[in-house]
Amino acid sequence: MTRTRPRIAPIPGTPPCGPPTVDPRTGCTLTRYADVRAALAAPACHVPAARPGAAYTLDWFRGLVSRFSPPEDHPARRAAGLAALAPLDPDELRAEAARLTADALDRAGGRLDVPAALARRVPVGVLAGRLGLADPATAVEAVTTIAAAYQPGADAAAVWRADGAVTVLVALAPPAPPEVLANRLGLLVQACDATAGLIGAGARHLLPPPADPPPPADPPPASGEVTGSGCPAGDTEKLLHEVLRLDPPVRGTRRTTTGAVHIGGVDLPVGTPLLLRFDSANRDPAVFPEPGSFTPGRPTPALTFGAGSRGCPGQRHALALATGVLDVLRERCRLAPGVPAYEPHPLLRVPIRLEVVPR
Repeated sequence: MTRTRPRIAPIPGTPPCGPPTVDPRTGCTLTRYADVRAALAAPACHVPAARPGAAYTLDWFRGLVSRFSPPEDHPARRAAGLAALAPLDPDELRAEAARLTADALDRAGGRLDVPAALARRVPVGVLAGRLGLADPATAVEAVTTIAAAYQPGADAAAVWRADGAVTVLVALAPPAPPEVLANRLGLLVQACDATAGLIGAGARHLLPPPADPPPPADPPPASGEVTGSGCPAGDTEKLLHEVLRLDPPVRGTRRTTTGAVHIGGVDLPVGTPLLLRFDSANRDPAVFPEPGSFTPGRPTPALTFGAGSRGCPGQRHALALATGVLDVLRERCRLAPGVPAYEPHPLLRVPIRLEVVPR
């Protein structure tokens, strides 16, 4: 029998991979793998810093987390987040996420909406409990509200709701100095939408399709090959690395030049806004042969978690939490008929509806 590997089309709106494009109104967009990595590593390409605000508001929170910190404050704040993660065993996170997912499926008894029941509730709830928050279920609601306004440009109503949610989250957390507290809670907020998006993408690409599958075939398929059930075979975590490349929950990030920079053959002056497109760079044919092919085990990592000093501090933990959820979904469920719906966001890909049914 002929084995096949799935091909995953680019997400709608993904720019083609090519040289930097410069628009005098919006700045420079980088789509090639080497160019995006260069910008992530360049000392003169900075994350736009957030200004501090009144205590226990969204501005206070954003002004203290490492994600939006200026270079002089970033190392210490990142270290605070890493210290909070250090005691957490990813294998234990994976096991707890699997247990909670199984419990949710047992309660549902049938059709289940992954975004509503699992994608945020399980990973954020597990992480909140392990970080010592008093009421993980309440923390999930507060974190979700904050995440909706976390990125710059949120509307006033979302910011107002997030201000109240920050107060709730702080009250649930063990006491700590402001920078330590904010960066412990920042782990939850940064994990919220990105991990939900990864779980949604994993469910979409790793679960059997709605139609009745053909009978299984021998010999056993290699990792990533489509099985008799119509989905890729192999260890969930290894498969997720390829999901992250082809259907990234975080499609890009922003930087601003604070000095003259030369990237991809283009000279960029001080103050140039940069848009780094992970979704395009992850399909760079110069780095990933047959870029649309679902091929686990590629030697070069995707850029979805970032790179360099500002790469995601909780990459192992996020993968473990998503893997725990998807281990159970792959064992017990298949996709329900219907087309997934996604939240409208230029750089995040998070489903708002993606249903599964028992096999």
